[in-house]
Order: sequence, then structure tokens, then C-alpha cells
Amino acid sequence: MKNLKPALVWQIFDEINQVPRPSKKEGKIREWLVAFAQKHNLEYKVDEIGNVAMWRPAAPGFENAKKVVLQAHMDMVCEKVDGSNHNFDTDPIQTIVEGDWVRANGTTLGADDGMGMAGALACLIDPDLKVGPIQGLFTVDEETGLTGASNVGEGMVVGDYLLNMDSEDDGVITIGCAGGVDTLAIFNYTPQEAPKDMNYFKLRIAKLQGGHSGTDINLERGNATKFMVRMLWELGQKCCFKLADIQAGNLRNAIAHTAEAVVGVKPEDKETLAVVFNTVSAELKDEYRHNEKDMEITCVAVDAPDTVVECPVAQAVINAAFVVPHGVISMSLDVEGLTETSTNLASVKILEPGKIEVVTSQRSAVESRKYEIAHRIETLFKMAGGEVRHTDGYQGWAPNPESKLLKIAIDDWKKLYGVEPTVEAIHAGLECGLFLKVAPHMEMISYGPTLKDVHSPKERVHIPAVQKFWDFTVAMLHTIAEG
Repeated sequence: MKNLKPALVWQIFDEINQVPRPSKKEGKIREWLVAFAQKHNLEYKVDEIGNVAMWRPAAPGFENAKKVVLQAHMDMVCEKVDGSNHNFDTDPIQTIVEGDWVRANGTTLGADDGMGMAGALACLIDPDLKVGPIQGLFTVDEETGLTGASNVGEGMVVGDYLLNMDSEDDGVITIGCAGGVDTLAIFNYTPQEAPKDMNYFKLRIAKLQGGHSGTDINLERGNATKFMVRMLWELGQKCCFKLADIQAGNLRNAIAHTAEAVVGVKPEDKETLAVVFNTVSAELKDEYRHNEKDMEITCVAVDAPDTVVECPVAQAVINAAFVVPHGVISMSLDVEGLTETSTNLASVKILEPGKIEVVTSQRSAVESRKYEIAHRIETLFKMAGGEVRHTDGYQGWAPNPESKLLKIAIDDWKKLYGVEPTVEAIHAGLECGLFLKVAPHMEMISYGPTLKDVHSPKERVHIPAVQKFWDFTVAMLHTIAEG
């Protein structure tokens, strides 16, 4: 990436990708940010939750300009391809330049939101910028609960305008987003000794596209967790089997791209298993022939495990996960083409012997609908015998189409590129609504360079869009500074 433009942004992005930064494990990237501030003589502050703020003073003559906060989150979604040995806790991200795109070698790239961080940090140190006071704000744990934005410390958000640099489409300015909440169910069971007179098989569904559970939920992509539960439910209609393990899906905010389960059947039911496996595999490949062309579904014999899940609990989990909704619940009647409410069946996993966890994530532009679908799912899991809890969730961000900052952004985009940008609200979650709690006077927009397949190992960033992202940011800062 050393030869890519703008050089300063790509250089910083490369440095960021040398530092591990999984959600809830941001200690190393926080240390790197503090060292960056010290190296460049920037005033900085770290709050109790772990967010980092930095300040660049105004250039001479622009001391009275409106204060601008450049905001990005420091954590990244950690997903990798099957067979990868990458350790997100210790290993740097390996980047590959491929035509007009940059991707990672078998993992998520971390451009969400490493590219936002790089753009903000470049603004804080670029000697050619002659603008008003700038603050950089870098939050923790955006991807798994917006914990940093929900608990931002006093004095960490100081400004008139906030530029959230966490959107993913070139030429699109976001002015609103959905709120979200997670619903989790725990099913406890007593592990039973695995019967020795059974044959055991590992079922595996892999190489689905996956993707972001907000922005991609309306694209009719396959969900490996849902597919695996369907296969197990169909098997249970034909014969008795033992569930020894299930590891379906991974992250709450990602559409599952891989799922595995180990089952045991009696010797006389091996043929039944084969028929069910072949039938469901063929059905899935036909139903998703347009969207999941690379999907792989396999069944291989394995050694007998030590324990299995007691049958009533296994059946309850499979039934509940089979019935629980996944995908778009309703489309907005206010904004054409916008998903209003959705839910994602993220994962079904045996966390440890005796405990199965089912994770779902709900989003909506309407607060009451968000909780309505969450409570429906809660009721379903409770009826199946699960212990259910909800995360604290986060509120949505109501659009302000009359914002002065939005007018500046639209005008600057038109001057730079000769076309009017798209202005929209999105179904993904952004931190802006939470910042309005502590700074209700602030005007905000969100934007960024084009990213594709975020939250999946196919994540990539469009190189020409990064240059436009940088030029647009600089233009807005100059316009704001000049009043």
C-alpha cells in the first residue's frame, strides 16, 4: 500500500493494521493511539471506558471557527476463512492490493473502521491543513454493542459539528440510522455419555457470503446457522439422533457464513441421514443458486465424542432456532427502499458442556418495533425453556434534513465532483444517536469510502474512493473554517 494515494492516509492505515484490535480487546490499539498523540504533540485524553480523544488547535486566523469532531471506532470485526491460522489477538492484518481494491489475506480487512481512523488521524497531523480546531474521537467496542459511545466520558465530545467516518458508500451522506438490541438465550442441559452403538458424523456448511447484519440483511444471502438448524430439524422428523456438538455462526452483527454440527445415528439410520443430507443440500443449493454459488455442504464420519446433549434440550433448541425469524421483518413506509425492522439469527453454539447459547440481533428505525420483535423472540425462547436476556441496546439516530452541516457537505461534494451526493438513512447502527445524548446541540453526518462485504473475510476497500473520501473531508474542513 506504500504507493497508494493519499499517501498519509494509507500509511496510517497500514500502521493501524499492524496492531491487533478485536472488539473488547482494544488495549493495544489504544496504546498505539496514545503513542501517536505523544509523537505528534497532540493534546489527548483517555476516558474510563477506554475511548481516546485528541485535539489539534486551530491554525492562526481560524481560532473562532466552529469546532469539528472527526469520529471513528477503533475495534474491528474478526472473521476469517476456513483453515486460516490467523490469530486476531496477536497477528497483524496482511493486506493485498488487487487492481483498484485492497483486501486482506483470508481475514476481515479492518477498513471498518480503520479507514475512518486513518482519515481522522491524517487530518490531525497534516501540516498543509489550515483550518479551525479539530478533535479526533476514537471509540471502543462499536461492533459488539457501541459500548464506547454509550459511556463516553465527560469532555470527550467537544465541538459544533461531528463527522462520523464509518459509512461505506462513496457519494452517500448518511443522516440517520436504526437502533438495535441483542436477544440471547441460554439452554442448560446435563451432558450424557455418548452412546457407543451409534455412528457419528460431522455436518458442515461453509463458504457462504456472510456479511453485515444491517446493511446486507435485505440481500437474501444465506445464513449458515439457519441452514444447519433446518438440516437438523429435517433429520429429527425422520429418525432419532443425538446432538454432540453445534458451532454455527460467530458474531452477533454478522450473517453466519459457516456452521458445523456433530450428530450420532443408529447404524440402521445411516441411510436416513444420507437421504436427509442429500435432499436438504440440494434444496439449499437450488434455493440460493443466485446468491450462494460457492456454498459447500459436507458430511463426514468422525470418532465418537465423549458426551451428547440430552434429547429434550437438543430438540427444544433446534425447534426454537428453526422457527425464530431471520431477515427483513418490515420495510419503511417513510423512506423508499429502506429496511425498517430486521432480525439476525447470528449463532447457535455449545459454549461448554452443559450450556448452549443462541444469539440474535434486532434492528429498527422505530424504537417500539425494535423492542416488539425482540420481545417476540424472547417469548419464543422462553417457551422452549431458555433463559433469555437482552443487551442494553442503542438508540437510533433521527435524520435532520435541515442541518447546516448537511448543506455544507452537499455543496462541497457538488463542487468537487459535479454531481449531488445521495442523502439517506441506513439500517446499520452508527454511534451518532448516542453522541446526541451528551451533545444534543451538535449537527452530524456520516460518510466514508466504498467498502464491500464488511464483517466478512471478503471485506475490501476501493482505492479511488479513499482519495475522494480524503478530498471531501479536507474540503469540508476548509469550508467550515472559512465560515
